[in-house]
Amino acid sequence: MSGRAQEWLEAGDFFGWAARDGASGADELQIFHAEFGAPDAPVVLLVHGFPTSSVDWYDVVPLLSGECRVCLLDFPGFGFSDKPKGESYTLARDAALLDYYLREIVGTTSGAVVAHDRGDSVALNLAAKCDAGETTFEMTHLVLSNGNMFLPLSNLTNFQRLVLHDDTAGAVLDVLTPESLAAGMGQTTFTPPRSLDDPAIAALVETFGHNDGTAVVHDTIQYLVERSQHEEVWLEAVSRMSIPTTVIWGLHDTVSPPRVAAYIWNTYLWSKPGTNELWFLPAANHYLQDDAPHEFVQVVKLALAGESPDEPGALGDDPGAPILVDSSRPKLRSAADVLRQSDP
Repeated sequence: MSGRAQEWLEAGDFFGWAARDGASGADELQIFHAEFGAPDAPVVLLVHGFPTSSVDWYDVVPLLSGECRVCLLDFPGFGFSDKPKGESYTLARDAALLDYYLREIVGTTSGAVVAHDRGDSVALNLAAKCDAGETTFEMTHLVLSNGNMFLPLSNLTNFQRLVLHDDTAGAVLDVLTPESLAAGMGQTTFTPPRSLDDPAIAALVETFGHNDGTAVVHDTIQYLVERSQHEEVWLEAVSRMSIPTTVIWGLHDTVSPPRVAAYIWNTYLWSKPGTNELWFLPAANHYLQDDAPHEFVQVVKLALAGESPDEPGALGDDPGAPILVDSSRPKLRSAADVLRQSDP
């Protein structure tokens, strides 16, 4: 192992965790985690997606850790954590893991949660636990970014469909390598496309290969089935929560296209309690934290501090500047209100 993957591994540590859902095949799993920044700074938890790991946040961490305590882990089946075959890699279990990690390992009672891709659904699960009083952890802000949180509007790839189903996954996994998986992602989910010699893509190769990660892709992608069964319930739940919620979306994403963000915003978030915002990053693809880390962190900092602009628009003249699309309000204005000389 070399490059940023080795650097990432050396920056973290491991803790043992036993799932209590009755579906785990292992007595205890070793979970990779890392913390950056002052121990007494406000906590920001970064939650990774599928099929990657916490190394996704490599470029974000130094931009946040100067004023925040940045915390992250690799879910079972991903990155440097254990990846046993036949394990139950569920979103609900991972939400329980995050809760345990924050309270018992990080030792915090409150913090912001910034999620991406599959991590969005785990974060929504955790938010529901917080809202229902099922944990002593208080979520102070929820940030959701590119992920298929509403599957009817997604564009799942052929690879995702093939590895999802029992009758086709075996043939794909027989030929799948860490290099081929990372190379395909580099060409389709980053803007501009990246090759295997790019540091971020090379790190994907290393983390996919660790503990034979490609062998459990069929198991880990089953979260899509779980999401399909519960996505509307989770979104309806967050629409009733007072937790401030910010959506940040890379516009070049074709797998989780901007219509997903627009639908979730319009249907569930624009009139929810709390202060909520929708942002677009015009120069970023699915992995917006890699494509536009400075712009991503700029939005996160503004949202967490409550210092976002009052009016929609770009934050600057640069073509890649973040765009505030909308902020929430308690009710929809009438057509007459819109035409009034002094807009309420």
